[in-house]
Amino acid sequence: MKKDQFIFGLYPVLEALQAKAPVDKIFLNQQSEASRFHEILQLAQAQNVTVNSVPQEKLDKLTRSNHQGIVAYLSPIQFTDLDTLVASVLEQSKSPLLLILDQITDARNFGAIIRTAECTGVDGIIILKKGGAPVSADTVKTSAGAIFNIPVCKVDHIKDALYYLQGSGFKVLGASEKTTNSYFDADLTGAMGLVLGSEDKGISKSIIPLLDGLISLPMVGKTKSLNVSVACGALLFEAVRQRGI
Repeated sequence: MKKDQFIFGLYPVLEALQAKAPVDKIFLNQQSEASRFHEILQLAQAQNVTVNSVPQEKLDKLTRSNHQGIVAYLSPIQFTDLDTLVASVLEQSKSPLLLILDQITDARNFGAIIRTAECTGVDGIIILKKGGAPVSADTVKTSAGAIFNIPVCKVDHIKDALYYLQGSGFKVLGASEKTTNSYFDADLTGAMGLVLGSEDKGISKSIIPLLDGLISLPMVGKTKSLNVSVACGALLFEAVRQRGI
């Protein structure tokens, strides 16, 4: 973390939450008494801010100052609620396209995906609150500022987001090298969500049965898979071609 990305201390964090600053997550000393941070925890829960219980050593690494057992990570952007995002994109378009990222952990991959998504007309990006790359300075830089021009939504569980999208009329497809269904043959028009999995494991096994289908990029070389941001680019530009954008 860079110094301009976090605040520390009981009252600075409390004031940030009261002012509804873009607090992304809070790191709390696991040995501290929860009652000391009662108001902070209440506000964090109300604002859907993730609170992580961590060892004292982690907080000491983040700042050498007197952190009082609490450090808050500030996001450079404001996140959008899922229901707000879905309602907004359906109002603006009959064929919105949303990108769902299942535990993309590399900030530069994340930034590159955001850049491509914004360039190809993606209407919003859905990510996990925990387990994915943070919206950091590296993410902003790699996205070339595109992150400020596309809505980003954080959810507790990808499964719940998929149910909500499908219930709202979206078809949801997942990108995976474990299928022979070429993305050239897939219908990428209409209201659609596209799921991309983590760099090492791909889409979570528990999510695959919930999808409306899997698609893959034909591979003719000896290398069996592509970098996730490169694969994302190929898929999104095929969507652009099919949609006639």
